Amino acid sequence: MFGYYLSLALRGLRRNPGLTTLMVAAIGVGIGASMTTFAVFRAMDGDPIAYKATQLYVPQIENWDPGVHSLNSSVGPDGLSDALSYTDAVALMRAHAAPRQTVLYETRFAVTPPDPQLLPFQAGARAGYADLFAMFDVPFAYGGPWSAADDQAHAPVAVVSRALNDKVFGGGDSVGKVLRLDGQDYRVVGVLRDWNPVPRYYDLQDAFGLLPDDVFVPFTRAIDQHEFTGESSNCSGPQVAPGWSGLLQSECVWLQFWVQLPTGAAAARYRAFLQHYAQDQQRSGRFHWAARTRLRDLRQWLSYEHVVTNEVRMMVVVGFAFLLVCLVNAMGLMLARALFRSTDTGVRRALGANRGAVFAQGLIEAAVIGAAGAILGVGLTALGLAGLRALLSREALVLARMDLPEVGMAVLLAIAAAIAAGLYPTWRATRVQPAWQLRAR
Repeated sequence: MFGYYLSLALRGLRRNPGLTTLMVAAIGVGIGASMTTFAVFRAMDGDPIAYKATQLYVPQIENWDPGVHSLNSSVGPDGLSDALSYTDAVALMRAHAAPRQTVLYETRFAVTPPDPQLLPFQAGARAGYADLFAMFDVPFAYGGPWSAADDQAHAPVAVVSRALNDKVFGGGDSVGKVLRLDGQDYRVVGVLRDWNPVPRYYDLQDAFGLLPDDVFVPFTRAIDQHEFTGESSNCSGPQVAPGWSGLLQSECVWLQFWVQLPTGAAAARYRAFLQHYAQDQQRSGRFHWAARTRLRDLRQWLSYEHVVTNEVRMMVVVGFAFLLVCLVNAMGLMLARALFRSTDTGVRRALGANRGAVFAQGLIEAAVIGAAGAILGVGLTALGLAGLRALLSREALVLARMDLPEVGMAVLLAIAAAIAAGLYPTWRATRVQPAWQLRAR
């Protein structure tokens, strides 16, 4: 029977091509608008390491006088900064209260290729500890991370991205080769596979960076070499001393700090450790206030940092509200079509078709309209995302894409929406009295 109803639906839709086109357009435009905004929202709200979202944590310490909080934009709504000072980061690393932990900060290097025909170039880099690779499940193509002994020895070692490896060494296994960074020789210990999580949760100051980090070096080595751009530092006042040593002694915050805690009990112990550490700093005279601390897991951290802004959420609401308006219009068109075909429906009923058969045919027609609207909607979504790619910054291009799950969702949403819009018109069609329609003829 499904094939019979489908053939009737297709013949019925071809009978009024203008009205059918309007119904398909209403569904397609609504799907296109809503799915364009939803695709951007889904990319921004993604959890790139969901299986560890409750194991990765960011500690925060109130190292600034609460009286200066309102003077600096780096402080969050709860009065806590989203980064740590060098003093706190090094102290937490030495305490080693977590099974895995790392300090992170962004810097840059001047790379001098071994091939004299290649010109030196700037490469984005990340300084951290060896634990970062296991904590963030960073994939390797060759070699692996440096060791904890390398961290302790301030060793000149580096892990490089696939892109930099291809550019400098021509691809392949370059483990053991020498990479010259800022005039210093570093031994390559690992080459990464493609890895650029979105959002870049480990550094939300560049949450949607288009380019991955090209070089990873030990934090201790980078500190020795004064490797820091200074772009992400925030201070509550002037440094106690000028220059690099002054930054390390100051209360300026510029370091991300991550710990991996496998259980809720381990997280509770680390919270207690943080609070005791802050109390010790107060007793030592460094703080003259009762410093607050927080420990947030990855999902809480993404929410705290407002990775998905209220404007984006409102954009999604507006997109789906527009879809609702389009569905109301489609419902009106379907109702007009059902009333226009009431005579045909009366004849079918007089020939023996029951209300269930008429209702089934109407829903199949609505599903066909939805499928056609889905094809149009996916096309409009792709067009909308292409328009966003032309308007957005290069760093935000990664958001303007549509993956297979979005395509499947658009198709299912369009068909379901069309069926929902067709319920009332189809129900009205089943109320047709055959005798009245035959007498009218």
